Amino acid sequence: MLTTRELALKALGDIWQRGLKPKHVLEDLSQPLDGRERSFLMELVYGVVRHRDTLDLALKSFLKKPFRLGADTLNNLRLAAYQILFLRVPERAAVHEAVEIEKQTGRPELVNAVLRNLLRVPPEKRLDLEPLRKKGATPYIALRTSHPEWLVKRWIRRFGEEEALALAEANNEIPPLTLRVNTLRATRDEVIEQLLRKGIAAVATGSSPEGIRLEGPHAFREFPELRDSVTVQDEAAQLIAHLLGPEPGERVWDACAAPGGKATHIAQLMEDRGEIIATDTDGKRLRLLKENVERLGVKAVRVVQSDAKEYSDTSLFDRILLDAPCSSTGVIRRNPDVKYRHTSKDLGRFGLKQGLLLRAVARFLRPGGIFVYSVCSTEPEEGEDVIKEFLKDSPDFYIIDTTVPFLKDFLKNGFFRTYPHKNRMDGFFGVKLCRKI
Repeated sequence: MLTTRELALKALGDIWQRGLKPKHVLEDLSQPLDGRERSFLMELVYGVVRHRDTLDLALKSFLKKPFRLGADTLNNLRLAAYQILFLRVPERAAVHEAVEIEKQTGRPELVNAVLRNLLRVPPEKRLDLEPLRKKGATPYIALRTSHPEWLVKRWIRRFGEEEALALAEANNEIPPLTLRVNTLRATRDEVIEQLLRKGIAAVATGSSPEGIRLEGPHAFREFPELRDSVTVQDEAAQLIAHLLGPEPGERVWDACAAPGGKATHIAQLMEDRGEIIATDTDGKRLRLLKENVERLGVKAVRVVQSDAKEYSDTSLFDRILLDAPCSSTGVIRRNPDVKYRHTSKDLGRFGLKQGLLLRAVARFLRPGGIFVYSVCSTEPEEGEDVIKEFLKDSPDFYIIDTTVPFLKDFLKNGFFRTYPHKNRMDGFFGVKLCRKI
């Protein structure tokens, strides 16, 4: 059986070389591990992904040609450097483990030399970022927080240097596990009481009336007795269903519904009375959607496999939610690999696709109906800009404000925004539209 560090090395290879998502890789690799080993594996993998460029900076001075190393050797060095620089792992133990792993297939002498040279540097100098300040705010923030320069540059332009740094640093924080209570089965107070009896620090979220935030590292599998009473969902995502504001008895379409967090929340707000069509294209994600609908005991949701652009229906909908595929820059703290997957040009391509999808889906809203467009992106090309372009050639649609009091703080000019550094939530955009009668 592989050690935890060997599993971490395999996971990093799957993420960087095979393009797999950390969450899916870790779900598979952590199955045989106990809780402590599973937590350590997640810490190692997510830590290296979060701080990859910063780790490479620390290693760079000891490597003549770092990126000509084999992928496994480079990842092995990153794992050891992460333990040395960011964790309380005994330094010599981190070096020993890395060398032993490297003996199997790689270059143990090089790994040993690089890491021992790193240890010879005084701890306060191992990540000396001060010289970067002379090169400007963009490279300094980018390497300090391991974010791409193109993204940091955008944030500095929009928010200023101080806030751009705060946003990037918030993305590197380990987010809390946030639950949404299934109010069809339990109340929030009942669930919090059950969690407190298990010795788990749980508090009600500040805005979402169904949310619970857990303090400390936890996994959903720890609460089998609450399986039908809660689901994992960030507080910002919970607020999107409230922005839609569905009523019992209505006909609603969740156009990109998998894995079902918002569709099942809509059902709760409708008291599970009415009809909710939940569509998606991916077969694996649809199975997860169906499982979540069944687990939470929701009856109003009907799952349909369909591309939202090609969906057809004989009846119009009272409300439609389009939570569109996007760059996911708003959920970097949960999916840190997102930082390295896109370029600035991708934002325009996403925005174009989102606009086409929005137009295709909006055709099915009845006059007087409500439409919510949302994305888990921090960038205006996928949010405000998409809506402004849509409204230019859709004169029968207009933006409306919500009457929900706990959403008011997140709205400006009709646009809903949350940010990790401001709200301790994922970064979300949303807007509420109405079709003229």
